[in-house]
Amino acid sequence: MITFRDATARGHTRTGWLDSRHTFSFADYYDPAQMGFRSLRVINEDRVVAGAGFPTHGHKDMEIITYVLEGALEHKDSLGNGAVIRPGEVQRMRAGTGIQHSEFNPSKAEPVHFLQIWIIPDRNGLNPSYEQKVFPLAERQGRFRLVSDPEGHDDAVTIHQDARLFVANLAAGQRVVRDLTPGRGTWLQVARGIVALNGTAMRAGDGAAIERESAISVGAETDAEVLLFDLA
Repeated sequence: MITFRDATARGHTRTGWLDSRHTFSFADYYDPAQMGFRSLRVINEDRVVAGAGFPTHGHKDMEIITYVLEGALEHKDSLGNGAVIRPGEVQRMRAGTGIQHSEFNPSKAEPVHFLQIWIIPDRNGLNPSYEQKVFPLAERQGRFRLVSDPEGHDDAVTIHQDARLFVANLAAGQRVVRDLTPGRGTWLQVARGIVALNGTAMRAGDGAAIERESAISVGAETDAEVLLFDLA
C-alpha cells in the first residue's frame, strides 16, 4: 500500500526571512491526520534568505537531521560545536536531555534551501551530541546511499532509533529498485526533480508512505534527488 502526500497539501509558514513547508504537523500547523509516520515526526523544507536564520533556541529528546540542498547553513550549539553544513553533508544533532542551538545562513547574497528532519528516539534522557559527515555525490549517484542508521554502518551518522535514512541522486532516465523488509515502513521524500514511484509521478516536495509492499521502483523523469526512510 502506498499513500501519497502531495507537496501542495503541506503546511506553510512564511515570515520575512523564512519560507517553510511542513510535511507533518509542526508549530502552528496542526493536522491530526498528519502527525508523522512511525518514528519519523518532522520533515520541514526550509528556505532562509541571506544573512538570516533561527536564533538560539532549545530542543529535548529528539534526533534532528539537517540536509542542505542549496547554499550553506551555519550551526552553533551549547556543546561548543560550530560548523557550516553544505550540500552532500548530513548533520545529526541529538537533543537528548536538552541542547541550545542556532542555525543561520552565512551568505550575504544567496538563500539556503534545506530539509530539517526529526526522528523520535527509542528512549528519552540521552546525552546530547552532534555529528556531521560528508557523502560525496559519486557515492549517491544512481543508488541509495546509507547516511544515517543506529550503528553507523558504512560510515553513516548514528541515531538512537531503529530507523535508517538513504539518499539517492538520479540522472534523467535512471531507475533504482529496492526490496522492502516485511513489517517495516518506508517513507520516500522527493527533494528535487520528478520521479515515478512504482509508476506514479512524484515531484519535489511530494512524499509517500509505503507499507506491505515487497519492493519499490524509483525512476527519474528529470535529474532528481530522493530521501528514503526505512522505519521499524
